[in-house]
Amino acid sequence: MTHEDDFDAFVMARTSALARTAYLLTGDAHLAEDLVQTALFRAAKAWSRIEGDPEPYVRRILYTQNVSWWRRRRLSEVRLGSYDAPAVPSDPDLRLSLESALALLTVRQRTVLVLRYFEDLTEVQTAHALGISPGTVKSTTRNALARLRTLAPELGDLVGGAS
Repeated sequence: MTHEDDFDAFVMARTSALARTAYLLTGDAHLAEDLVQTALFRAAKAWSRIEGDPEPYVRRILYTQNVSWWRRRRLSEVRLGSYDAPAVPSDPDLRLSLESALALLTVRQRTVLVLRYFEDLTEVQTAHALGISPGTVKSTTRNALARLRTLAPELGDLVGGAS
């Protein structure tokens, strides 16, 4: 099998899983597609140098590219409304889905929670993937879960009680 055949087989087998993670990271289907394409493109360029299982390599590209994008967007986006008081549905019977709950978080908070709880990475692995310290991962996780407890109390069983 050639490198090209190996890469094609990897793309066919793992694109769906990568797309799910990308969607949770970005919260947007179109950005998720772009993120996966970018990660696969970069992996294709380095494919002959990747040793062992290529998935961690491709996932790291996915995470770091997402961080790069949100850092760039943070400088150019202007938020409307208050960060401390986002608009939340007033209907108490309305249940937020996980997707809606993640949308209440900052991009950094959402990324850390996806890596920690969806990708099941440790604090150290998450810190390494994002290029931040483990302490930052801990505090971001704590703040994100507290924010979810406040803004989406109906998800209490999912995010745990108040700590």
